[in-house]
Amino acid sequence: MTSIITRRRFTFGAGAAATLPFAAGRALAQAPFGVGFIYVGPVGDHGWTWTHDQGRKALEKEYGDKIKTSFIENVAEGPDAARAIRQLAQAGNQLIFTTSFGFMNPTIQVAKQFPKLKFEHATGYQRAENVATYNARFYEGRAVIGTIAGHMSKSGTAGYIASFPIPEVVMGINAFTLAAQKVNPNFKTKVIWASTWYDPAKEADAAKALIDQGCDIITQHTDSAAALQAAEQRGVFAFGQASDMSAFAPKAHLSAIVDDWSGYYIRRVKEAMDGSWKSGDVWGGIKDGMVKLAPYNAAVTPAARQAADAVQKGIVDGSLHPFTGELKDQKGVQRLKAGEKASDEMLSKMDWYVDGVQA
Repeated sequence: MTSIITRRRFTFGAGAAATLPFAAGRALAQAPFGVGFIYVGPVGDHGWTWTHDQGRKALEKEYGDKIKTSFIENVAEGPDAARAIRQLAQAGNQLIFTTSFGFMNPTIQVAKQFPKLKFEHATGYQRAENVATYNARFYEGRAVIGTIAGHMSKSGTAGYIASFPIPEVVMGINAFTLAAQKVNPNFKTKVIWASTWYDPAKEADAAKALIDQGCDIITQHTDSAAALQAAEQRGVFAFGQASDMSAFAPKAHLSAIVDDWSGYYIRRVKEAMDGSWKSGDVWGGIKDGMVKLAPYNAAVTPAARQAADAVQKGIVDGSLHPFTGELKDQKGVQRLKAGEKASDEMLSKMDWYVDGVQA
């Protein structure tokens, strides 16, 4: 069973009004376990929100009528998100996933009001007894596609369409650049901040502007396929975001970072239902299956494939860390000594750029 609530538009999907409250007279023990999701974008973005919704659908396939899922899409980050989260809490959901960084404070706020419910916040760092956090090591995937970019770019300059300057995005820009520089030490990454997670028109314009500036590889930390389509039209290569976007730009799409939340959601819902759920923090990567790579385009050269595969293998077996010193930032400040690997604490607070990033 699924309840669909579209925030901002204030419209309800078929049957949603009937399924939100428990049916009169139904005993609590007989009710399906309620699982709610708060999404920052539309479920059809084919990016970040789409992948989380694929995880929700995997839950329904796994547990059938033992659970009832519901979601609210297009929820703006910030104070207004509290109303949407509270709406799911009041609707009978027992576990609520809030899936964007800007939902962190509202999640903590609502969790205090509903101490018997369980909450999970994606990409945040604040936790409570009934609030857990989870994230994926996207920077590992950025290191793989950065390796491909270093091999495939003729100009030695890539364009990067970024959403907001939070650590998750900054570390992705840096990981991509460092990996490309291992192939081409003079590699540069030009960044345009879109100040949005999802705005196809703005993303397309950013891609065109970067191409006009000499970038022959486009990558992104925004969620639509518009940048890829712009790259396809202009005859340059690009990488998808969060899912395999090759259908939108079959010639331009070299690969993509693929987010897979299904396994995590299935496990955490099981724990919530059987009583073993506990608050904590999970940060999974390629080894854990939370970060994957879409199939390589036929245009990817054998050398690029081999190098990219080696990066993936090294990350999985622990012999390679995308942030290994010696490493200096743009200002020449040493951030890591020779052979030193970045700690999770450093990564989670990253607010500086490596040399070669033009942002």
